[in-house]
Formats: sequence, structure tokens, C-alpha cells
Amino acid sequence: MDFLQALAVPFLDAWILSGISVVAFYLAVSGVDDLFVDVVWIVAYIRRRLDGNRMFAPPTEDELNLPERRVAIVVPLWQEQPVIRRMLAHNAAAIRYRNYAFFCGGYPNDEPTLAAVREMEGELPNVHLSVCPHNGPTSKADCLNAIYDAIRRHEARTGEHFDLIVTHDAEDIIHPDALRWMNFYSREYDFIQIPVLALQTSCLAFTHGVYCDEFAEFQTRDLPARDWMGGFIPSAGVGTAYSRQGLEKLVRFDSKLIFEPDSLTEDYENGRRFRDLGLRQIFIPPIRSKDGWMATREFFPQAARDAIRQRTRWVTGISLQGWQRHGWQGGWRQVYWVWRDRKGLIGSPLSLATNLATVYCLVTRMWQRTAPPDWVAWICAATLGLQMWRMAVRMACVSRVYGWRFASLAPVRALYANFINAIATVRALKRFTVARFRGEGLAWLKTSHSYPNREGLVVHQRGLGEILVSSGLVKPDQLSMALETQPADRRIGEHLIDLGLLSENALYQALSLQQGLPLGVPAGMRIDAIRILPARLMRNSRVIPLRVSDGRLHVVSPEVPDDALQAALREHTALDIRFHLVTPTQFAVLSKRTV
Repeated sequence: MDFLQALAVPFLDAWILSGISVVAFYLAVSGVDDLFVDVVWIVAYIRRRLDGNRMFAPPTEDELNLPERRVAIVVPLWQEQPVIRRMLAHNAAAIRYRNYAFFCGGYPNDEPTLAAVREMEGELPNVHLSVCPHNGPTSKADCLNAIYDAIRRHEARTGEHFDLIVTHDAEDIIHPDALRWMNFYSREYDFIQIPVLALQTSCLAFTHGVYCDEFAEFQTRDLPARDWMGGFIPSAGVGTAYSRQGLEKLVRFDSKLIFEPDSLTEDYENGRRFRDLGLRQIFIPPIRSKDGWMATREFFPQAARDAIRQRTRWVTGISLQGWQRHGWQGGWRQVYWVWRDRKGLIGSPLSLATNLATVYCLVTRMWQRTAPPDWVAWICAATLGLQMWRMAVRMACVSRVYGWRFASLAPVRALYANFINAIATVRALKRFTVARFRGEGLAWLKTSHSYPNREGLVVHQRGLGEILVSSGLVKPDQLSMALETQPADRRIGEHLIDLGLLSENALYQALSLQQGLPLGVPAGMRIDAIRILPARLMRNSRVIPLRVSDGRLHVVSPEVPDDALQAALREHTALDIRFHLVTPTQFAVLSKRTV
């Protein structure tokens, strides 16, 4: 046994050393590539500063006060019933723009999702459902094309015309001013990309933290440098505004469809197609506003399996299908950025191999047995220096968005990201090769989505009057008059009812949107939990417990629950409390049943 070990260890050491030499050389080249992007970004920043301008000057409030172009927000859906209602309700309440509509596309064999959208159609006049002509899931692009056809039919039927098409997903939190910014930049650009940033989670949520790190760095550094160098801007799939003229030009000159149904990353594909047609593009870098970052926010996968599934689709569509479709065409600027988009095909597996080899060397103390040649040592040292610089840049970008405490664990998450990205790359290569060999299409690898709770959405909460006006429930001049005559002891909603300008039901519909609370008593729910809360608390707080269901205590109230009320209720129950808004009239009827 000792003899075999004596033979195996030197052989393994030599093999590891040879592998490290190759990997170190590649990582050094990749590190110089990343350093070049850093230099480009810094040079662009310095040149702008010397010219007296910031890297990116956001529009002023006066500049944003332009006539509103008609916007269609398209949302492709497959099995999104858990989140789509909350997404529509929250964004309808948060968006500071009046001239827009949601077009949600679903499949005939996904009735729960269709029912959720139909429910919102009944509550919001600017929500429309389009049903694909065939069962799903097909591809996201196929669903988007069906939605676009539905928009055209809607225009033919109503005489409306939509000037901008904006893509979003069912888990998106749209910035309240995003449509206003898109409306502003659409005067000069046919393709406008708002940043996408992951919502912050615990520092120990490593899978989701990888998305936080990568998106913060990519959108703070890479995309501005790419835009400045003249590379095409890939759509992120969400927060992308396409001008109608640009889409129609795409249909005339490139294809009969606005989204490539065979592509798993139709968003990336459209970024290139727009640039190839000479249509102007702009990426808006992350900028902090009074409502948080000017960005589309969302939760990304928080389980490694889901992250690998999603990244497999990204690698397949961007790197492999993009290579298959376009090769290495488009001039040196485009070729350079295409190289950066595809270099993960080599870099991701090699990064994981490097981590494993490093662990082996540390555990076995290989360097004490087998000294590397001087040139290998120099390359390894250079690679280490470049990696340290790379990590410092990433931590700075992450800290800017999430703070230094979160950024401090970015190096650990980078090692974990190597594991996820390597597996996703290998899976993508396997799926793509098998599909090509069999002559089959590639299926839409959809990931499951989640949506923040009510407390996590309060940063985007608009005033009640603003919601009433944007929903068309009250005219702007009526709201102004009501504010001028509002008594000190009456809330604006109550005063509008007193003036006969608003119904009680309409007021509570707007409150439901503003607060993200369900309106009305759930169908079939009876009052059978009345003994859980003291009568005095129910009377003073104007709250009625309905029943306990799924580990929750469902209560109704005509008042928006504040922290004090929730604390008072938790003194009497450990159950999760689910509030339902009801009108004062409904509450009076329910109160009589409890006597």
C-alpha cells in the first residue's frame, strides 16, 4: 500500500501542477481582460468629469414632466398564480404614470394563472389578459409574441395606440418613476434599459447573494463601459422599453416576429438585433432616488438547484445559441463584448477546477513536495494579484448598493458562485449538444418566483390622492379642490366621499392597492374565531377576527393596520395575522353578527 501511494502521489502532484499552469495562464488572460474593462470605465469617468459632466446625468423633475406616451407593459406567464396578483396590485399602486396598461399573457392549460389575471382585470381597468393560441409552456419569446399580437388586436378594437412596449416578469417591483424616465429617453432612443438589482436578503443567503453581487458589479461597471465603447446593450428581459417604431422596423427588416421563439434568451437577442438595425440604445446605470435605486427589483432563486436551472438557460441562450446564430461578426467592439459574454464557457469550469486544486494543494502541502517552475510561480502570483483587484472592485460595487457588511462576504460567495456557474455551464453544453444531435428544440427552463411581503414594499408607496387620480377614480382638479377645502379632522378620502366625488367602494379599492392588502371578506369564510380576541380590543381597534386557516388568523377592519394595532393583536395570539380591508358599511354589517 505504501508503495502504491509513493507512486500515486508524485503522479497526481505532476498532473495537478500541469493543470494549474494551464488554468493560471487562462485566468491571467481573463484577469487582464477584466482590468481592461475597469480602465475603460475609469477613463470614461475621468473624461466626463474633465468635461464638467457626471458619468451619467439623470433627468430633472422638470424634464420628466413631458406629455405621456402610451405604454404597454407585457408580462409573460406560466404557473405564476402565487405572485401575479400581488405584482399587478403593488405596481398599479406604485407607478407614477397614468398612460399605461398591463398585458399579461398566459396559456389555456394554466387556468389558475388565468383566473388570477381575470380577477385583477375586474379590479383594475388597465389590466388585460391575452391567452396564447396553444398550450404551454413553449418559450418566453413565443408567449411575448402572442401578447404583442393581442396588443395589436386591442388597438384595432379600441383605436388606441401604444408608443412603447416594456417587458417585465411576474416577480418584478417596478420603480415608481421608471415609466417617466423611459418616456423621457424615448424621444432620442429606441431601446432603453433600466437596471435590474436583486432585493437584499440575509448575508448568509449565499445563492441569492451571488445574484446581488454579480448584478451590482455588472450594472455598475460592465454595462456603462459597454455602452461607452459602443457595444450593443443586451436586454435584461425586464425593465426594457422598446419604441414601437423600432419593433416595427425589426419586423420589416429582420423577421416576422419581434421575439425569436427558438431563443432561450430572446432579450439578449433583441439587444443585438436593435443595434444591427442602427437603432439607438441607452443603458441607465443604477442611480439612487427618493424611492430607492432607479432599478427593477426582484427576488432571484434562493436555492442552488433553481439558480443552476436559470443559469443553464442563460448560458445556453447567450453563449451557445448566440454563437450558433451570429458567430463572431460585427466589428472589433462587438466581437470583444461577445467574447466577454461567452468566455464563461471556459472560465466557469476552470474557476471551479482552480478552487479544487487550491484546496488539494493546501490540504496535502503539495508545494513542499513539488516546487513549480519559476514561470508558473510568476503567473500564479500575477493571477492572484488580478483576482484580488477584481474582488476589491466587486466589493466596492456591492457595497454601493447593499452596504459594506453585505459586501464583506462577497469573496466567500464568489467561491460558491464558481460551483453554481460551473455546473450550469456543463449542463448547458450537454443540453445544447444533445438537442443539436437529435434535431430537437430547447425547452423554456422556467424558474419559480416569489414576491416581497407588504412591509418590504412600503418604500414605493404612493399617496392616496395620487393613486385615486392615476386610477381614474378622481380627476386632478377635483383632488385639488378637495385638498383646498379639506377640514382638519377629516381624511382626504372621507372628504371626497362627503363631496360626492368618490364612492366608499372606490376609496377602499384605492386603499387596497396602496397598502397591498386584500379587499373584502374571502369567499366562503364565516366568523368562527370571535373568541380569540377580547371584545374591548375589537371594539376600540375596529377589528373582527374571522377564522383560523392555514396557520393564520384572518381579521377584517376598515382601518389600515399600523404597528401599534399589530402589536396589540400579537399580545393575544401567536398566529400569523392576515388583514383584510372592508368598507365601514361592510364592517357595520359584520359587527352586528358578532353581537
